[in-house]
Amino acid sequence: MTNIILFGGRSDERHVSVASAQNVVRTLDGSRGGATAQSRGLSSLAWFWSPVGAVYDVNRDELLAHQQPFTNDFQPSRPAIWPDLEMALDTLPVDDPVFLLALHGGEGEDGTVQRMMEVRGIPFTGSGSQASAAAFDKERAKEMVSGRVRIAESLVAAGRRAIDRAIDGMLARHEKIVLKPVSGGSSRGLFFVDRAADLGPIISSICELDVRYVVEQFIAGRELTVGVIDGDQGPVALPVIEIEIDPGCSFDYEGKYLGKGTREICPARIPDAMCQEAQAMAIGAHLALGCEGYSRTDLIAGDEGAWFLELNTLPGLTTSSLVPQQLREAGVGFGEFLEQQVALARGRVANVGL
Repeated sequence: MTNIILFGGRSDERHVSVASAQNVVRTLDGSRGGATAQSRGLSSLAWFWSPVGAVYDVNRDELLAHQQPFTNDFQPSRPAIWPDLEMALDTLPVDDPVFLLALHGGEGEDGTVQRMMEVRGIPFTGSGSQASAAAFDKERAKEMVSGRVRIAESLVAAGRRAIDRAIDGMLARHEKIVLKPVSGGSSRGLFFVDRAADLGPIISSICELDVRYVVEQFIAGRELTVGVIDGDQGPVALPVIEIEIDPGCSFDYEGKYLGKGTREICPARIPDAMCQEAQAMAIGAHLALGCEGYSRTDLIAGDEGAWFLELNTLPGLTTSSLVPQQLREAGVGFGEFLEQQVALARGRVANVGL
């Protein structure tokens, strides 16, 4: 069997993807002790999907040697083998592969890559194309989980005039709102706005991105996140993490990955009832969206209870990412987690074949 770690992509989250791939490759190569992948009859390749679409078979040592992946672009020394991902999938150089997806954002998480593999009968980790597409669209995801979880009021708008109207309407009903892309992750393009804000520069920045935006009611409370992994008896919620944010800061890209003004508390120091509610909501969202393998749900715990924010079908797998932290707290080894995901991926394709 051959595991192919696919990372990179054309989204603005490709830096996180590189860091995830480093952690996955390092673990699969057995460099942290215990039985190596080779001794278990496994081999692994690392494929880099470049921002221009070409696919590279990269040297794993070169990948692991890449420094500061969250800010520095990865540049393979070898030439690309395929001009695009579809050709790479159509001319697979190995038998019996499974793709371990270390992709985040864009086509890697919105169902596009998943659909490419489904039509070719290629096993891959994480959710299928339909669940991926649904979860990636924040507004559609909220519609699908409505009734199972508590959701904030929100509107979707595109273009300066529509965004202006949406912001004005939401600020008339709420003192503070959140602006974020309909499709995206890693808190890129995230803004918190109150009635005293200077909206001109913010709206200009949003319009430059040229994407649909969610204009959402801000819920004051404790920021929580809960990973869910599929097991033999169904989905299991991991320990809850609380995100503590310094005044004047937010859990944006710099807060998440560069450690600026935020702290991640695992396990969260919260009442048992709040923990149980958060975990139940994460499992409910995972099931409502039809997720498979694993997911991570972000919540706000306010005075009325927990509120659903969004679900990520391919959350970060870096050494400092939230799900790996939760796995460690739950006593689940990262290598064990990866092997479980590969087994689920193979089993899913086998069941489809039946």
